[in-house]
Amino acid sequence: MDENTTGKIKSFRDLKIWQRGIQLVEEIYSLSKSFPKEEIYGLQSQIRRSAVSIPSNIAEGFARLHNKEYRNFLYIALGSCAELTTQIIIAARLNYIEHTKADKTISEIEEISKMTMNLIKKLNTND
Repeated sequence: MDENTTGKIKSFRDLKIWQRGIQLVEEIYSLSKSFPKEEIYGLQSQIRRSAVSIPSNIAEGFARLHNKEYRNFLYIALGSCAELTTQIIIAARLNYIEHTKADKTISEIEEISKMTMNLIKKLNTND
């Protein structure tokens, strides 16, 4: 993580949670690449949008001036985590992705969710 000498984070790109969100997006694009053609505008599109929403909201919240606004964007990211988990379960049940890959991806989403909650708690103490 790139931090200056005082330990302050200079950019949302320095946040581990954002970095893991970007890795998740890459994983989701790879997983959904083999979905059936009829899902291009359905589940494949939705699953990708949900994944992209996670680091995007973390970044947008970081750019806000007040912790309250930042928290709101983090809550949206949490909602996207829940939405993505649901879509991964659906994709696995439809046999679009292997159940072991689905489980691994859901575990990563859960970790990002925990990191998001911890960041929300930290912002609550800094009000």
